[in-house]
Amino acid sequence: MVVGNSMEAETICGLLRTEGIACDHRHTDVGAGAGDAVGDSGPREILVARDNLENARQLHHGRLVGRA
Repeated sequence: MVVGNSMEAETICGLLRTEGIACDHRHTDVGAGAGDAVGDSGPREILVARDNLENARQLHHGRLVGRA
């Protein structure tokens, strides 16, 4: 999944880690060049093991639904 910036990625990875899902994130080429001059900003791709992907999606979706 792709999120808007590193702070959002860290927040989601923190949620996933509390549920026992190993997580990391990296810059993605979505919107390439958009954040070149501003350091660590721009879209981030959240990485989880393939066997944890569906659980991670469900947790993330639940988090978004819970915001409303």
